[in-house]
Amino acid sequence: MRTATLGPEERAQALAGMAERELDVLVVGGGVVGAGTALDAATRGLATGLVEARDWASGTSSRSSKLIHGGLRYLEMLDFALVREALKERGLLLERLAPHLVKPVPFLYPLQHKGWERWYAGSGVALYDAMSVSSGHGRGLPLHRHLTRKHALRVAPALKKDALVGALQYYDAQMDDARYVATLARTAASYGALVANRAKVTGFLREGERVVGARVQDAEGGGEYEIRAKQVVNATGVWTDDTQGLIAERGQFHVRASKGIHLVVPKDRIHSTTGLILRTEKSVLFVIPWGRHWIVGTTDTDWDLDKAHPAASSADIDYLLEHVNSVLAVPLTRDDVQGVYAGLRPLLAGESDATSKLSREHTVAHPVPGLVVVAGGKYTTYRVMAKDAVDEAVHGLDQRVAECVTENVPLIGAEGYNALWNARARVAKRTGLHVARVEHLLNRFGAMTQEVLDLITDDPSLGEPLGGADDYLRAEVVYAASHEGARHLDDVLTRRTRISIETFDRGTRSAREVAALMAPVLGWDKNRVEAEVEHYEKRVEAERESQRQPDDLTADAARLGAPDIVPLE
Repeated sequence: MRTATLGPEERAQALAGMAERELDVLVVGGGVVGAGTALDAATRGLATGLVEARDWASGTSSRSSKLIHGGLRYLEMLDFALVREALKERGLLLERLAPHLVKPVPFLYPLQHKGWERWYAGSGVALYDAMSVSSGHGRGLPLHRHLTRKHALRVAPALKKDALVGALQYYDAQMDDARYVATLARTAASYGALVANRAKVTGFLREGERVVGARVQDAEGGGEYEIRAKQVVNATGVWTDDTQGLIAERGQFHVRASKGIHLVVPKDRIHSTTGLILRTEKSVLFVIPWGRHWIVGTTDTDWDLDKAHPAASSADIDYLLEHVNSVLAVPLTRDDVQGVYAGLRPLLAGESDATSKLSREHTVAHPVPGLVVVAGGKYTTYRVMAKDAVDEAVHGLDQRVAECVTENVPLIGAEGYNALWNARARVAKRTGLHVARVEHLLNRFGAMTQEVLDLITDDPSLGEPLGGADDYLRAEVVYAASHEGARHLDDVLTRRTRISIETFDRGTRSAREVAALMAPVLGWDKNRVEAEVEHYEKRVEAERESQRQPDDLTADAARLGAPDIVPLE
């Protein structure tokens, strides 16, 4: 396997390569399911292409709760199969596939009723642990434990004394969702897939009833390509129905969007050594450790407005603050909120009027010859969804195709990560970086960290932290543009790093420096740098304005005040 570089030249070559010959499989959609599908197909030896209209993970896959979990609340719905499947995937990701990106995280569940609740919730968590261990991939996480109120308050002093009578503590896992998808796309490319972001499908190629490929517009260079493929996979999440509409075929199911918003607050605002999970009248609320921050979420409301830029309203923010403050001794205020982000879950419709009750199961269909559709599901089970999608596509290929092997295919950066982690003090001494900086790089790039360090060797100024966002080194920005497919300032500030949600200024203080670092890699002149910075500042202001609006309609209108940097229509 070669290590793929997703720079500007490689992107152009990938688009040209897809148009030169018929592919076995063309995947449309560069979220976690689409990127996972491309990896699955490529590792079965299939000629594979992957296109994404905007940036990798720019939709749902960068706006999740950042959790890899079995879905404890699905046990209460008696959805044992989904939980078992997700727990197996959680174990695989932690132990084998992405130990550099997926990490254990503890959660405290406060008990509010004596007697019956400890038995009821404790039985559920015990079953959760048992299902994890029985999957054969769950031994790396500590088992749950029961805590008295006194012990729980030592672990989480931020809680009100009267907010609990005791607690349960259990473990799940978390990751940087957008970084994970970018790494997945690079891994697919390493196994021979041709991948290109900012490449929008504008129509499907047909021969009679059969879909035989797609017309793809290069949103960067402006050209259009006809990409022929024996099978096309529609993995566009909440855009599934829109993509199906390109062939006047909605398909056998309908995908409904549910909006979830999250708040990001500084670590010192909530005094706790553990995450929290709280029950609300509609769902559950998480308080999730996130580096020097906490993520508080989420909501679950129907959304039928702009899918590209779902907006968080003032009412959404108040809802989360009200619920988390019900258990905090020192309440959070609007002034504590560093970042806000909103995402859309792709739920399979038809089972319930309430989105909180719609299934997180996934479905694969073959609505017309040559076109496979995969939809629904949850982030944690993306690999299973990808396997099912490729299995379905294989039925339409006139050749013998190997079985799925992704259960044993680590993502790039995983191989050698543990050895490098053990040697991190030596790496720090050799490079002159603080060991905490080396740990930061290892947990973002794994064994690929050496490529980032090589940039610093060539230009020592890249070893300095970014102004206004000193958690990140300047080298990480250059690497994002040269190796990770970042094409715009927004890609780096929002997805390759999480500066847009981790700073009170939402990344505006860092914007000019970041654009200047990207410019030589992407061939930008001064005018282009100015345009990128101006666009980003307008985006931040539009988001802030939307978060001051009382409801979804007014918030959506405000957010749409800042158009995309590259028009896609």
